[in-house]
Amino acid sequence: MHFRHPAVTTIGAIALAASLLASGTGGVAAEGLDRDDHFTFQKIADPADVTFTQLLGINDHHLIAGYHTNTPGNKGFTLSLPGNFTDENFPQSAQTQVVGINNGNATVGFYIDQQGTNHGFQKREGADAVTVDLPGTTFNQLLGINNKGQAAGYYQDAAGNQHGYVHEDDGSFLVLNVPSTSDQATGINDQGDIVGFMQTSPTATTADGFVLHDGHLKKIDFPKSTFTQALGINNHGDIVGDYTDANGTMHGFEYRDGSYLSIDVPGASSTTVNGINDDGTIVGFFQDPNQNNNTIGLVGQPRS
Repeated sequence: MHFRHPAVTTIGAIALAASLLASGTGGVAAEGLDRDDHFTFQKIADPADVTFTQLLGINDHHLIAGYHTNTPGNKGFTLSLPGNFTDENFPQSAQTQVVGINNGNATVGFYIDQQGTNHGFQKREGADAVTVDLPGTTFNQLLGINNKGQAAGYYQDAAGNQHGYVHEDDGSFLVLNVPSTSDQATGINDQGDIVGFMQTSPTATTADGFVLHDGHLKKIDFPKSTFTQALGINNHGDIVGDYTDANGTMHGFEYRDGSYLSIDVPGASSTTVNGINDDGTIVGFFQDPNQNNNTIGLVGQPRS
């Protein structure tokens, strides 16, 4: 599997329902606020391990889904600002990443079991987490969820190619008909608009972002980029993701009303924007060259 950003990294790497293991809260290691022309950024790191924190999804209550490498294991979490981390891990998993969250605080993501297999999961607030795998497949990830309980994700076939799908609230699956060899669905809004990216193969060095609206596909490619991933969409149709420029540097972006905006945390060596809510607040992560290229979470508040 090939991903250009660690939000969906494979390590090594259902139907099972079990109680989530939730634990503790902690403060936030924040480095203050940075500004660019469009956003005020807050930098957030898990205080137990400031080397790797990713913020991956955000709802309209500003509850955030994410992932950190907090010792002694890799942990998904939800985060209530300014700094209340709550671990969210699929039971007996080797790794869990929480990627999407809706306004009902339902979360989706993926976990890697003790045998190294990737499974999607969904957890409704107050309920047990359940595995979500397309029947007959052995590799699944869920990456976004809307307020209707529809989740965007993908499975990997025997040849290693990826295929995006939507897991419906009734438990059925809709596999996307995207004109590519390999593709992923990464986000879905309440109107059923789906974003993602597609490639000629999972290891291709180029990718095109896309949005599916009423069955019509539109490419989302940052101008002059070599690699574009559309990763999140809100109910206004605003799309976020990342792109790689001709020099190989990764930047975040927002696509709104037909226009592209490049997003960079000041001083960062790379920036990814993974989620956006309906008030335009964005979340993601960046690498800080002044701190050994540590991966640090970001929250971006739009400037009026």
